[in-house]
Amino acid sequence: MNILVLGGTGFLGRHITQTLLDRHHQVTVFARGHTRALPPAGVEVLTGDRELGLQGLQALQGRSWDACVDCSGYTAVQVQASTELLKNLVQHYVYLSAVSVYGDPAHGPVTEDFPLVEPAPAHITEVDGSTYGPLKVTCEQVVRKAFQHHTVLRPQVVTGPFDPSGRYSHWVNRARAGGEMLCPGDGTDFLQVVDVRDVAAFVVHVLEMQVSGTFNLSGPRFTWGEFVRMLGVEHPVWVPSALLKEAGLTFVELPLYRPHGGPRSSLMHVDHQRASNAGFKVTPAEVTLRDMQLWSMQHPEPLAMPADLEQRLLRQSKGME
Repeated sequence: MNILVLGGTGFLGRHITQTLLDRHHQVTVFARGHTRALPPAGVEVLTGDRELGLQGLQALQGRSWDACVDCSGYTAVQVQASTELLKNLVQHYVYLSAVSVYGDPAHGPVTEDFPLVEPAPAHITEVDGSTYGPLKVTCEQVVRKAFQHHTVLRPQVVTGPFDPSGRYSHWVNRARAGGEMLCPGDGTDFLQVVDVRDVAAFVVHVLEMQVSGTFNLSGPRFTWGEFVRMLGVEHPVWVPSALLKEAGLTFVELPLYRPHGGPRSSLMHVDHQRASNAGFKVTPAEVTLRDMQLWSMQHPEPLAMPADLEQRLLRQSKGME
């Protein structure tokens, strides 16, 4: 097939593009050209900016594709522009949304039938913690209105090789550094991420099989205790969530940690059965971890939590024992 990828040079986009190439499809990437990463050889690259409306999409005019994969649509302004132009140029539109559309459910497992947050007004263009989920809801609505044949995918926290967020690799790198390591909570809270390669493979699957619908994409769910053991931490020091909260630590300093009963902890319990029934395959957690350990060795990144802050919290924790 001949596939257009909107945003094919970023983290998720580069994996989707490569998987399409591995399956011998023709790929055209449309991007703003802001990232340094270059698409693989054989990929046609078009430059533009959806923020400018139809004017920014001139490179797409007069062309046609079998399908479009939109992995860079964050605002209704962007998605409205692309769907308005492409509704007559492509047959199938695949939109990458997020589980943030569910907001903060009271419990899990979160299925596709859970209520969504209120959509953001279409004119909102600032993407932050409070607007990200509502904007994704609005974007989903735009896609559904424009395309009868569409697929909406709602990935969980996505990680894997080339993950620029540093959320998962923080724990990989910190475990490699050794010594006493701050581990959040008591080991019973849950963690759940999805491997970027599983998302990319399912995107290509729904294109090839012409699968329509809405699907959650999540990975294995396991406790922080299990995660720490998989990381090979020799000297874990479990710091109570109450102490972490008192210290003002957030998702920034403790990436991926959402204590049970805390904000959005239910989004660490996302059900992917509908996607599995449609052909979604999940990589074992140990494989994702192993590959991230190998990748992070070649791509060192600063830790999310400063060493002096970690040491102070470790001392405070020991004083409570």
